[in-house]
Amino acid sequence: MAQILIILGATIFGLLGVMHLLTTLLINEFEARDASVTEAMKATSPVITKETTVWNAWTGFNASPSLGAMLVAAVYVPLAMFDVELIQQSLWFSVPPTIIGFSYLFLAAKYRFKIPLIGLSISTACFAAAATLINT
Repeated sequence: MAQILIILGATIFGLLGVMHLLTTLLINEFEARDASVTEAMKATSPVITKETTVWNAWTGFNASPSLGAMLVAAVYVPLAMFDVELIQQSLWFSVPPTIIGFSYLFLAAKYRFKIPLIGLSISTACFAAAATLINT
């Protein structure tokens, strides 16, 4: 059962990461409703550096968590499929998905909207249940 929960949680996590990355890079969903705000972001540098724009930093900040979510899936789906014993024998492999899940869940609750919150809740519940099954 723990194996299925890890695969399910990691798959959801990875799909959310892919959807977020595609939305960030290919669709205008992260543009401001007020076009002048987006244009100002594209024309302004942050205080920290003149080497980028606020828009490029915004895009990078949105892409980064997507890559992290996809990495969790890329590690835990095959690990759970082909070497679940490694996860079951090690706190190092059984607990981090739950910690990562709760971290993303906290950020989603504070800064995002309903769809990521629902998906991350399901994914994190799968990770937590799997860790509980493994470590009890």
